[in-house]
Amino acid sequence: MENVIATSAALGSVVGLILALTGAGGGILAVPLLLFVLHLSVAEAAPVALLAVGLSAAVGALIGLRAGNVRYRAAMLMAGAGTLFSPLGLWLAHRLPNGPLTLLFAAVLAFVALRMFRQANLSKPQQPTGVGQPLQPCQLDSRTGRFVWTASCTRALTLSGVGAGFLSGLLGVGGGFVMVPALKKATNAPVHAIVATSLAVITMVSASGVISTAIAGHMNWQVGVPFAAGAIVAMLAGRLMASRLSGHRLQQGFAIVAGLVAIGMAAKVALAA
Repeated sequence: MENVIATSAALGSVVGLILALTGAGGGILAVPLLLFVLHLSVAEAAPVALLAVGLSAAVGALIGLRAGNVRYRAAMLMAGAGTLFSPLGLWLAHRLPNGPLTLLFAAVLAFVALRMFRQANLSKPQQPTGVGQPLQPCQLDSRTGRFVWTASCTRALTLSGVGAGFLSGLLGVGGGFVMVPALKKATNAPVHAIVATSLAVITMVSASGVISTAIAGHMNWQVGVPFAAGAIVAMLAGRLMASRLSGHRLQQGFAIVAGLVAIGMAAKVALAA
């Protein structure tokens, strides 16, 4: 038992460090680590990963809230939609065979790795809004700093929340890799507000998934608690290192590792077949 606790804490530390150094989306490696090292199934590993990612995101969201960067109305709308669909993902995760679920996770991980690698290599600045591109559905009011709510804005944010919530329940991912690009596409908010709002949504959606899992009796607390504790401690320590390292190189490194892990997950399923 002590060996399991120590291993879980060490794995959580790896996830927390990745989250601190690469930002939202880094927690997607939590499930593969639990699969390969502790030999859990995706359905068993997903709630543990969700607990760690949710608590780690809460720390970042609180920092963003204190700085006034969280667009809390948008976060509550997205989290509300995600909370409704997270249990559906959980329900499906416990009914799909582990092989197809692992392959689905590998496909999502490969997609995230490819997109992050491309982003790290494309350094051209974005065009200002209104120059050669249409206005985003959600526009910030220059006087209040809040979104001007319209039907298209509400629809765009709701759909983003639905996607993030469903994937968080199904695969145990926070959904940052869904929400950050979605918020960039749907709003003209600055990057720091997008990241802080995304972390707030991840916190609330993850909480609903963890509570649903705990009520259903599917949470492995023996693995989950030390894993989450290790992630939070390492994330706080990693924030001190992040400013001294090259974000460009870190994103490239993460993308390569994530791609290799995705290939390893797919190979594991093929060998077991």
